[in-house]
Amino acid sequence: MFPPASHLLSLLLVIDAGGTVPSPQGVPQGCYAAEEAGERTFRCSQAGLSTVPTSIPNDTRKLYLDANRLVSVPAGAFQHLPVLEELDLSHNILAHLSGAAFQGLAGTLRHLDLSANQLASVPVEAFMGLKIQVNLSANPWRCDCALQEVLRRVRLAPGTGTGIVCGPEARPDLVGQKFLPLVGEEELCGAGRGGARRSTDVALLVTMGGWLVLVVAYLAHYVWQNRDETRRPLKRAQVLPVRSEDSSTLSTMV
Repeated sequence: MFPPASHLLSLLLVIDAGGTVPSPQGVPQGCYAAEEAGERTFRCSQAGLSTVPTSIPNDTRKLYLDANRLVSVPAGAFQHLPVLEELDLSHNILAHLSGAAFQGLAGTLRHLDLSANQLASVPVEAFMGLKIQVNLSANPWRCDCALQEVLRRVRLAPGTGTGIVCGPEARPDLVGQKFLPLVGEEELCGAGRGGARRSTDVALLVTMGGWLVLVVAYLAHYVWQNRDETRRPLKRAQVLPVRSEDSSTLSTMV
């Protein structure tokens, strides 16, 4: 009995490969490429990765690196993926993002998931030029100026804003508080864009107040001077008749 045709084909492939079954070159164990809803997808969920793999197909549109042990995202980690639209980095132990972590994705990336990591702060530069919807929830945020600036540049994924909570590295009075309500109440960027605007406004008000005080002081001094000047002729007019009477009296006596 002859083996099935599929077995013969597999045998030919093994022989052609020099005795080994061919596999995608450089693809980490636990990762695979697939077509999902017509989109080229590369999944490395729960693959035990500690670094971002470099063997991701460059036609990938959706990339899942969630539930691994990634600690950081280096500069240009995804710049070889010119059509990447969705990136999931959630449920890792990310504590650092390079300012150029998403370099090359400005025209394509639409969805980014950074939830459930160890991010206390992120560089604003990492999000420059990106028009994305991002999930930043479940991180121990420092609730600093950098986070405030990031929120000015991105759109939060629906329902994730309440999960942005100030962590232990935040100011003592902010620890445990939700960040979004704080943004409306307090300007955290003393030297940042918003803080610079507010500082400029305050400086302008102080300057205008100073000029107003000077003008009022000058007017008060001017009025006081004129008041003294108007009083002096009256005093002279009151004194002169007395002197004339005295002189006439003296002349009469003489």
